[in-house]
Amino acid sequence: MGDRLPRKVYERELARLQAELVKLQEWVRAERRRLVVIFEGRDAAGKGSTIKRITEYLNPRVARIVALPRPDDRERGQWYFQRYVEQLPAAGEIVLMDRSWYNRAGVEWVMGFCSNEEHRRFLHQCPIFERLLVEDGILLRKYWFSVSETEQEHRIRARLSDPVRRWKLSAVDLESIEHWDDYSRAKDEMILYTDIPEAPWSIVDSDDKRRARVNMIAHLLGSVPYHEVPPPAIRLPQRPPATGYRRPEKNPGNYVPDHAATL
Repeated sequence: MGDRLPRKVYERELARLQAELVKLQEWVRAERRRLVVIFEGRDAAGKGSTIKRITEYLNPRVARIVALPRPDDRERGQWYFQRYVEQLPAAGEIVLMDRSWYNRAGVEWVMGFCSNEEHRRFLHQCPIFERLLVEDGILLRKYWFSVSETEQEHRIRARLSDPVRRWKLSAVDLESIEHWDDYSRAKDEMILYTDIPEAPWSIVDSDDKRRARVNMIAHLLGSVPYHEVPPPAIRLPQRPPATGYRRPEKNPGNYVPDHAATL
């Protein structure tokens, strides 16, 4: 990877790409397409921050983030993919998955939360499942955010001392440092079985978060055959003349105190 992307260059390109993402959104809505984007990778690899930049200017009614918690007792008794199927987009929607069904090939397998048989069944069924999604017309994009051992530890240590980001760390996240090779082995096996022509994996080098974000967004935009949809004509109506209605006196007690004035 090259040098760290300068902030001004990053911000200029990010703004351009975010404008294109709005065009993509409007194309998905107008053409009633279904787009699923999967974000996977090691802990602290930059998945969440990239999703945040993607959705910053998008309509949450069109583009939604799916970040499922651990399965409950009922979900553990379902077909493994069942709770993810419920989250798939309808026509005209985009779903961004902050981790996905690939939990089974990663953290569940490494940390012993699934059996050997469940892991083997996943590797067998996942390509079949994804081929069915693509065959039905879903645009499926899969991104793996790759971070070096040194950079991952640096980011985790930074979160430990940051009160607004500490919530991102779980016991499993901290244990990931001790299981670096295990996660590497699991990821390599996952790619071997699930990197299929219908839904290939795209690897994002994310040691430089700025570079990773613009690279990933640019790749996503380049992978979808969208086009700009002309917006409907909008005319701002004239304000009607006053009717003489007199509003009641303002009640100061209903107003939020002016905290800004104390700064």
